[in-house]
Amino acid sequence: MRAIQIEKTGEPEALRLADVAEPDPASREEDCVVVEVHSAGVNYIDTYYRTGLYYAQTPFVPGLEGAGRVIHDPQGDIAEGTMVAWAHAFGSYAEQVLVERDKLVFVPEEIDTDVAASMLIQGMTAHYLTNGVYDLSEGDSCLVTAGAGGVGRLVTQMAKAKGATVYSVVSTPEKEELAYAAGADQVFGYSEGLAESVRRHNGGRGVDVVYDGVGKTTFQESLEVTRPRGTVCLFGAASGPVDPIDPQELNKHGALFLTRPSLAAWTANEGEFHMRAQAVVRGVLDGELDFRVSGAYPLADAVQAHRDLEARKTTGAIVLHVKDD
Repeated sequence: MRAIQIEKTGEPEALRLADVAEPDPASREEDCVVVEVHSAGVNYIDTYYRTGLYYAQTPFVPGLEGAGRVIHDPQGDIAEGTMVAWAHAFGSYAEQVLVERDKLVFVPEEIDTDVAASMLIQGMTAHYLTNGVYDLSEGDSCLVTAGAGGVGRLVTQMAKAKGATVYSVVSTPEKEELAYAAGADQVFGYSEGLAESVRRHNGGRGVDVVYDGVGKTTFQESLEVTRPRGTVCLFGAASGPVDPIDPQELNKHGALFLTRPSLAAWTANEGEFHMRAQAVVRGVLDGELDFRVSGAYPLADAVQAHRDLEARKTTGAIVLHVKDD
């Protein structure tokens, strides 16, 4: 079967189209189902594996989420052809993938395949950020970096639904429009005076929580903009890993709480994955969550997809088209 394979980690050019063996459920200890991939979600975490920031034994097929139809269920419980979406299934940049049974979500026919392929990782991330790391409630305030990105737009929508004030940070006028359309109360550009600008808009208090997915270039401003005893949530590193920090810095800024969460950790408890996944699916079906798929690339163009993602040329989600319906 065709797949994107990485033999040596590095730049986007490390993504090579190759013929690899079809997956075999017998090769895994976990209870897995074979799925034919129609669309694969492209996420920033994929670039971490590609560069070697996150370890995977080479050669490997990257990709963690997607949507497609079940080919074979060894237990015979799921009918062939059933439309499903998944997250945490390593090897999704391929025509077929093994998905653990408890990481599958059935996809209603009303949901577009590309949306289904990209809604779980970004949607569940936004859900655990606003309903876990810091449970937003009416009257709270938050700052969202990369506010026009996939997670940023969803965090904004979920935060506004809870009655919170949202300050969004973007890099271009076009992205400013998208952030406002998602519900942001005020949108800012990236600058050294970001924290001061935000504080001027909320009476100098600072925000209750920062959701920072950018990392290196925004982290200091995240510390500066957070109110005393507030929370700085560093959930990504789009601009690179944050430099080591002296814990005394947290005291200096008002006894802040700092956390570096992950989707895996926040879906680890029994029933937590499906609780968050179903919240996302319901939000899409009810029209409460607007997923924007801004780019769809053929599987063979995975290199360009990664280039565009890392250059911040994308807004919302992007996918790889593996099979045409």
